[in-house]
Amino acid sequence: MSGQATVAERYARAIFALGVETGTLAALANQVREFAGAYQSSLDLRSVLENPLIPQEQRQKILADVAQRLGLGPSALNTVRYLAQRRRLGVLPDIAKRLDSLSDEQQGVVRATVTSAQPLAESFYQRLSDQLATLVGRKVVLDRR
Repeated sequence: MSGQATVAERYARAIFALGVETGTLAALANQVREFAGAYQSSLDLRSVLENPLIPQEQRQKILADVAQRLGLGPSALNTVRYLAQRRRLGVLPDIAKRLDSLSDEQQGVVRATVTSAQPLAESFYQRLSDQLATLVGRKVVLDRR
């Protein structure tokens, strides 16, 4: 495991434990994923939050504003703030992916990707999901492409 993967694993496990303890795992994982997506897709946001020349309190205000717009709860906001203080926001997308995996494992969910040249009927996806669930003995969530 690379250094960044190790860091992501540790933070994801800590966030996972917090979510399980507070009974908000699904919401927390979703909110961390939302912020990670916004962070990863916005060069401007990354530039501001990672720039040491911008005062810490100004970066915290920007972070809080983005969190409010995304509807982050207190646990997710505190998580993102902590990562920002530790200069670990760059690992946030990896943390979100690992947190999703841990959440899926706990809920007994397996993810599968279905790729097709054109959209298929909803009934096909439902049948496929049911058949795969029977085979693997777990709930199957299909990602469609």
